[in-house]
Amino acid sequence: MNNETIKLTSSYNNSLSIKVVNGHFATNHSHINQYIDMTTLKVRRRMALAAARSMATEYMASTIVDTIVCMDGTEVIGAYLADALTENGIVSMNQHQTIYIVTPEVHSSGQLIFRDNLQPTIKGKNVLLLLASATTGKTIKKSLECIEYYGGIISGISAIFSATPTVDGHTIHTLFDIKDLPDYQTYPHEECPMCKAGNKIEAIVNSYGYSVL
Repeated sequence: MNNETIKLTSSYNNSLSIKVVNGHFATNHSHINQYIDMTTLKVRRRMALAAARSMATEYMASTIVDTIVCMDGTEVIGAYLADALTENGIVSMNQHQTIYIVTPEVHSSGQLIFRDNLQPTIKGKNVLLLLASATTGKTIKKSLECIEYYGGIISGISAIFSATPTVDGHTIHTLFDIKDLPDYQTYPHEECPMCKAGNKIEAIVNSYGYSVL
């Protein structure tokens, strides 16, 4: 994949940046015309810390957070987010006044599950859902269903990037959104204009990275 890479700075925090590549890419749920590389934000300490502190500002009023559920490899940001929330006085109802950071297991069928040992970190807890990206909102819906199935109470949703502002009545707090990527488009597989024009898919992508075809 030799497409030109563009560095994009967040309109919410100019210390945060991601890389954007134009092309024809396939996700689990759709085809997109821009691949968003969030690797640096997720794995570089300084960037992950800055991202977490920026996310924490959305919950400084009266939000209660007991558990952060991390999707898409966002555990490093999740740990820093727990610290930032604690420093800002966010209340936790947990016995030790600390925030749990957990990730669901993905079953071979694609179902999200929490094993018995992790279920106490969800049941009856105020849960903040953290994701890398949301294009169609299907991953968020699946995650919400999982959390609620195990008895969790949704406190909020944060994502590095989201193409949709809300899912099932929940606002998605983002570091980057469609205003930052005005040319970003997502299409159902069967309605993709790039496919109809005969343009081949260049890579299979998800929040973990890409695999060139």
